[in-house]
Amino acid sequence: MSTQEELRTIALAEFAAAGYGATSLQRIAELAGVSKSSVLYHFASKEHLLEAAIGPAIDRMQDVLAPLEGAGLLEGDRTAFLEAFVDFLLQYRLEVNMFINQGPSLVDVPVIERANALVRRLAGFFSANSDSLEEKMRFGIALGGAAYMLCTVQTFGLPEEPGTLDETRAVLITILSDLLAPVSATTALG
Repeated sequence: MSTQEELRTIALAEFAAAGYGATSLQRIAELAGVSKSSVLYHFASKEHLLEAAIGPAIDRMQDVLAPLEGAGLLEGDRTAFLEAFVDFLLQYRLEVNMFINQGPSLVDVPVIERANALVRRLAGFFSANSDSLEEKMRFGIALGGAAYMLCTVQTFGLPEEPGTLDETRAVLITILSDLLAPVSATTALG
């Protein structure tokens, strides 16, 4: 792993655990075993390091959202989106943790504003494409709940061992699919 990648990884973990505001470049340098000037050599500022740490997750979420916006909420499109969304959550847990827990307080940080804008775009899509308040609430609770649960995995006692990732993925997709079934289908079942 390159020094730049190691700094990015350490910064992401520290930003998620201690908070962006409470994390100094000096702390990241200490954890990496380098000088603060070495951190600044690779990243011009703490904000640039934050961009490097969470920017790829934002870019990936844009890739997940784009096909949904182009296709809509038909059953196959919904399933493809849910699978991609769950894969995103599993791959980017620390970044999602930051978006959920720190996003509202870091609105003046450009990369966080990009993440917040993406969340608003996702919410806007589901709001515009839902026929009822119940459907809107289902999407919000399901997607937001899944994101929160996975970014706070220790709180809910979910297994984190590598062998359980496939099972976690499958279970989460099943639950989200059930929660997000069209209201007419869920009413008919009940």
